[in-house]
Amino acid sequence: QVQLVESGGGLVQPGGSLRLSCTSSGDSLSDYAVAWYRQAPQKERELVASIFHSGAFPRYEDAVKGRFTISRDNAKNTVYLDLSNLKLEDSGVYFCNRTPGVSTWAWGQGTQVIVSS
Repeated sequence: QVQLVESGGGLVQPGGSLRLSCTSSGDSLSDYAVAWYRQAPQKERELVASIFHSGAFPRYEDAVKGRFTISRDNAKNTVYLDLSNLKLEDSGVYFCNRTPGVSTWAWGQGTQVIVSS
């Protein structure tokens, strides 16, 4: 059983940066590929980035490529998402979970990112 906890969100100006963290209680994340998702108001949750259990093969959606970096520290049971050069349209609640195509864990509370001048 995995209970996900996301943190690190906040209010940031356009062009700013944040580091989001995803950890779990219960089972470790280290055996699983993990993805970050986000959901803007009145929009569907969308995939942002993913990473293999080993930390290899990070992948990004086009909207964030070159600006976001996904990484993980399995010793700390944490998956990170570094957000840089933030844009207004990056605002939303960010969640972590398993990669698409497999059964998801229960969704955590997410962490809110607000990009505003």
